[in-house]
Amino acid sequence: MSVLKVIEILSESEISWEDAARKAIAKASKTVKNIKSAYVKEHSAAIVDGKITGFRVTLKLAFELE
Repeated sequence: MSVLKVIEILSESEISWEDAARKAIAKASKTVKNIKSAYVKEHSAAIVDGKITGFRVTLKLAFELE
């Protein structure tokens, strides 16, 4: 039987929401092992002077406990 734990992480990119998600998973995988899935919980954007300056995502990561 496997047991999974779910954590929530946030990330930002100047390029896109997809890039923010990829960066979050890449960074998390350096310290969190056995990541099995990611769920994009929320998208948001940082705005300065009427222009998007950052794409933000909130992810839920599920990983298997050893």
